[in-house]
Amino acid sequence: MKLVRYGPPGKEKPGLIDAEAKLRDLSRKVKDIDAAALAPGELAKLRKLDPKKLPLVKGRPRLGPCIAVPPKFIAIGLNYVDHAKESGNPIPEHPVVFYKAETCIVGPNDNIMLPPDSTHTDWEVELGVVIGKTARYVDRKDALKHVAGYCIVNDVSEREYQLKRSATQWSKGKGCDTFGPIGPWLVTTDELKDPQNLDMWLDVNGVRKQTGNTRTMIFGVADLVADLSKYMTLVPGDVITTGTPPGVGMGMKPEPQYLKAGDVVTLGIAGLGAQTQKVVAFKGKR
Repeated sequence: MKLVRYGPPGKEKPGLIDAEAKLRDLSRKVKDIDAAALAPGELAKLRKLDPKKLPLVKGRPRLGPCIAVPPKFIAIGLNYVDHAKESGNPIPEHPVVFYKAETCIVGPNDNIMLPPDSTHTDWEVELGVVIGKTARYVDRKDALKHVAGYCIVNDVSEREYQLKRSATQWSKGKGCDTFGPIGPWLVTTDELKDPQNLDMWLDVNGVRKQTGNTRTMIFGVADLVADLSKYMTLVPGDVITTGTPPGVGMGMKPEPQYLKAGDVVTLGIAGLGAQTQKVVAFKGKR
């Protein structure tokens, strides 16, 4: 299944993309695409639905984040060898873990808003993993049983905030408003069984910047779920964004390249759709 949330910010409704790529309304079946809907029993009920019997949504409404605000938004750093090298970091022996603020989450095609004094805002296409079953001290061989599905995440990052203002942790540069586009769809595991062979890409203003495949992850999805479950209980609705392949702005030669107002970022992962974001200047009060 391809599960979506559609409508104005804060008023999204649950939906489903059918086999003909048409949007169907799910609001009579579930309140939202959230922890309750992703629990194994509820997800099994949704899989049994006949999409043709669901109301067709007219027009082209805005797509919101494909999951309602997650209990945790966990991120993995330096999880592709080439990206670790371009960042000037050693290959990690264990997963590098940090957090993105839930308030950074926006829809897949919403604007990226530059913080008022930002000069080093960067892009990162990543595979998102959504937990569907509570995971606590799980073994690697059982880890994928706890996953509800997958989605695209753009792990937008302000590098000066991340590396110069954050000491040894990165969350300052990762959690700014709009720095977490998620979606367009949550693709459930019955439709996407192997998360470790997915092509991924990202363009800025139509120029290819990132090209990769999830098979080159240092720690695969099963490794990450098992490892994280040793240090925290993972619950339905948690999102894990799993790292980015090479080609980020920080690593560009002969000098880094960063986003500016007016830029357009487009990114995608095979089987998971695509996102498009316009970069805009800060709006509002400090």
